[in-house]
Amino acid sequence: MIIRWLFAAIHLLALGIGLGAAWARSRALRQSLDAAGLQRVFTADAWWGIAALLWLSTGLVRLFGALEKTTSWYFHNHVFLLKMALFLVIVVLELAPMRTFIRWRAAVRRGELPDTTRAMSLSRVSALQAALVMAMVFAATAMARGLGAR
Repeated sequence: MIIRWLFAAIHLLALGIGLGAAWARSRALRQSLDAAGLQRVFTADAWWGIAALLWLSTGLVRLFGALEKTTSWYFHNHVFLLKMALFLVIVVLELAPMRTFIRWRAAVRRGELPDTTRAMSLSRVSALQAALVMAMVFAATAMARGLGAR
């Protein structure tokens, strides 16, 4: 019982962490991207990565560990499938920011200022990801209320 509760709580906390991180990253990318500004972007991006790791690890355990419901229940739930589609869109959208921030971090380590001309478009991606996380919250609460079962 306690394990089920802990995994569910951590999974939901990851949504909050991810929402805050995506929003903070979006805002940081719209500000001055001097050394301090880049550090704000990198910090928000690190929290975004932590949220993703928490989502994946707790989500996979909850899905395949049958802590609460069977794997079959999840795969036959329309809302769960919507939630996974939203998550997949978030992951696909993350490919460009991830590659860009890896390059930016490498430039900063070399003592250079990175080319930040894509910052505004990356900010829009992060804002869209934040909106998709909010949609995932609606899907998660719908599932908790038994909606979407076939």
